[in-house]
Amino acid sequence: MSQKDPYQHLREQIRAVCADFPDAYWRDLDARRAYPEEFVAALTRTGWLSALIPKEYGGLGLGLTEASVILEEVNRCGGNAGPAHAQMYVMGTILRHASEEQRQRWLPPIARGELRLQAFAITEPGAGSDTTRIMTFAERQGDVYVVNGRKIYISRVLQSDLMLLLARTSPRSDQAHRAEGMSIFVVDLRQAGDALRVRPLRMLMNNHVNELEFINLRVPAENLVGEEGKGFRAVIDSWNAERILIAAECVGDARWFVERASRYASEREVFDRKLGENQSIQFAIASAYAQTEAADLMRFKAAALFDAGQPCGPEANMAKLLASNASWAAANACLDTFGGNGFNAEYDVERKFRETRLYQVAPISNNLILGYLGNRVLGMPKSF
Repeated sequence: MSQKDPYQHLREQIRAVCADFPDAYWRDLDARRAYPEEFVAALTRTGWLSALIPKEYGGLGLGLTEASVILEEVNRCGGNAGPAHAQMYVMGTILRHASEEQRQRWLPPIARGELRLQAFAITEPGAGSDTTRIMTFAERQGDVYVVNGRKIYISRVLQSDLMLLLARTSPRSDQAHRAEGMSIFVVDLRQAGDALRVRPLRMLMNNHVNELEFINLRVPAENLVGEEGKGFRAVIDSWNAERILIAAECVGDARWFVERASRYASEREVFDRKLGENQSIQFAIASAYAQTEAADLMRFKAAALFDAGQPCGPEANMAKLLASNASWAAANACLDTFGGNGFNAEYDVERKFRETRLYQVAPISNNLILGYLGNRVLGMPKSF
């Protein structure tokens, strides 16, 4: 990284926090499928998890660009920012759509670490990536909404105090536009009781994911975020932020892979020559490096647009597409370089390999991004 990097000091501060959580820490968590409580507590204590919360609510008041650097460095240091990143990307929804009373109620305790907001329930078994087809319904009954339905692949519910929920407040068939009729709520998980059933799912990587069932869950009407029926717009804001932050994490992963592979290829000797002397090894690593640097530029462009309050849908999607492809190319180059050692958990390559593979399909499939670009940006016929 160039010494002219304007975020060098920020990077050094994040690396200082990560230094207390070396590879062995993450390797042990991965083996036990355990949540990194100590790491999340450290990020909270040092204030980095409240990066996007404005100073008047007790946060650092930084932009999405700085938040992306924070998460990038976590992954570049060998960690996994996934267990903590939701508290970053949901801030776009809260800050842009919540009322002042709601911001005053939730943001200061989140900034102080007294409340944890790490879950956003959108995806459903029958809808998949077509969010407009969700069926979970929130019926207004006086001063509460009564929620019934199911969600799947919802992360960190058991590690959160609050959760954002997207639910229908009017049937899809009643809407002239399929994206209308959905609303966002803040659910206090501490008060859900038996009305919320949580079933943990074991995943390919150490990711705390759940299936949820809502059975007459009562949510105070004052917890409605924004205007009833207009929640999809707020979700898009969170999606753009999420994709930019995921892109940054992928850049961090890619740099970890490239750095590990380059060092190993320069040190490891096979058949009386350094591995890196072989073009099949060297060129794959160099290609992944070039892809990473290009993706990084798009990440910063998208983040700058988001911070300026300008439309950034194409840029956010392209950043996620390019960065996840770069990290996957780097992961494969690194695994090939390490050979058999790459499959050995003690080298950490296989752990990071599994973690970065997720971003080919989540939080949105790269094929859907290509379809979006082809249709919405390039004007070709809709492909799905």
